[in-house]
Amino acid sequence: MKVENVRFWPAPAKLNLMLRIIGQRSDGYHLLQTVFQFLDIGDWLDFQPRDDALIRRVSTIPGVPESDDLVVKAAKVLQQATATSAGVDIHLEKQLPMGGGLGGGSSDAATTLVALNLIWNTQLSRSELARLGLALGADVPVFILGKAAWAEGVGEELIALELLEPWYLVLIPPCHVSTAAVFSDQELTRNSPRMTIADYFAGSALNDCLPVVSRRYPDVALALEWLGQFAVPKLTGTGVCVFAAFDDESKARRLLGELPVGLQGFVARGLNRSPLIARAHEEHMWSSG
Repeated sequence: MKVENVRFWPAPAKLNLMLRIIGQRSDGYHLLQTVFQFLDIGDWLDFQPRDDALIRRVSTIPGVPESDDLVVKAAKVLQQATATSAGVDIHLEKQLPMGGGLGGGSSDAATTLVALNLIWNTQLSRSELARLGLALGADVPVFILGKAAWAEGVGEELIALELLEPWYLVLIPPCHVSTAAVFSDQELTRNSPRMTIADYFAGSALNDCLPVVSRRYPDVALALEWLGQFAVPKLTGTGVCVFAAFDDESKARRLLGELPVGLQGFVARGLNRSPLIARAHEEHMWSSG
């Protein structure tokens, strides 16, 4: 999943290491508590600036029309917010599974905002970009801020965390989980007691969506069962991906080679600092803010 061309910008995956639903707003959005950590694997984007204000995605993504793609929407949001006359051709190398709970679309949008802010010289701060990103998706701000984080609200109230950075074996069950179906399920827990960061570090790391997803999607349940033979299995977000942490990379890779037929996966390192932000600093995009 590495791209050698230095023009390409990283759009890293994330994991939700826990997910608690503590309420629901009047507009229907669920109030969450979750922990985000990045992975050293993800999508890649290349941006070729234009001087005619046209924004185009020049790569084909099966099942995602250009008009619906978050990278195009992100570019247009930044263009409109800054009144720039610049345009761009965007090439997206899609590596992460769509609908996997790994934040691929949100990460792609965040990378678009961060990279074009530099390329177009629109000079927004990181916090200003995060506010723009929130309109595109609740997970976008954490990718822009670029640090592993405790999140509340709908996922946008962030407190940076220093976490262990283990190796993760991530499994991709052969199905598609509907986030809308999970959040509308009558059996979903929506009133978990509010917890603290100290509670999380003491070991409280459940995902309130896991019982519903396991019941609705047998392939996810089977992946959790298989992985549970070797480690503590978890669900990221509403899935579809499940994962477990390992201190030893070699053990994770050995298990990857022993996956049951029909189950795919990969091994990646957990990161507390996003590769996107490291790249932005290399480009002297910002020093703070």
